[in-house]
Amino acid sequence: MKFFQVLAHESEELVEQAKPSLEEVIRTNSLNFTLYGLGLLLFLAVVAVFLKKTNEKVKYLLFGAITSISVATTVYLAGSTIYLNQVSVTGGPIHWHADFEIWYCGQKVEIKDPEGFSNKVGTEVIHEHNDDRIHIEGVILNRHDTSIGHFIEQIGGQLHQDHMAIPTENGLLEVENGQTCDGQAGILQIFVYRTEGDSFYQQKLIGNPQDYIISPFSQVPPGDCIIIEVDRPKDKTDKLCTFYKVAAEKGEIHGR
Repeated sequence: MKFFQVLAHESEELVEQAKPSLEEVIRTNSLNFTLYGLGLLLFLAVVAVFLKKTNEKVKYLLFGAITSISVATTVYLAGSTIYLNQVSVTGGPIHWHADFEIWYCGQKVEIKDPEGFSNKVGTEVIHEHNDDRIHIEGVILNRHDTSIGHFIEQIGGQLHQDHMAIPTENGLLEVENGQTCDGQAGILQIFVYRTEGDSFYQQKLIGNPQDYIISPFSQVPPGDCIIIEVDRPKDKTDKLCTFYKVAAEKGEIHGR
């Protein structure tokens, strides 16, 4: 598409990924601790087989080592889980979803696809599965970690009130307020569709829209439909996420 040829490029200085959260660090450490523990247990089991005719003192030492490793691994995993749940702002693990679409001058922007063996773009906690859906899964320690801006950061982009950078298959798409759309200056605007009972409505986010916290729902709808759009200034958008369209067509929800 033409606008990609103008604005998207293979930048040598791609947007820096945010540092791993405490939850991600503990998750990684727990996995490593478990793997190391299993490796040591396997090693000791092999040693025990070869030394099955040894004296009782060596057997007691092997048994004590196996028991200590098992207990230490269990205590660490249980302790880290309890700790994360205690400090979590959500009171424990969550599994929230919100659909989103990004539009530039009337053309939909597709973010980059997962690479290699991964089925996601982003982190274990917040990511996208090439399905135009924000997935937030795990323990949240900071409310900001459930915001639109944080999601864009975690997939390798940036989102501010007047600037956006989105990683695509064609490179990094960078957009700033003032770039023209059909001869008119376009601006970055974010609209959110939300539900209330069996009806839904849209609102335009004003002032630091990147800080918007997605609604705490696992299904969409009632989870949010977020439209990020660069176009001439407008009060409403005519864009709507697929699952909202389907639900409306089925009569499950009604626009107002």
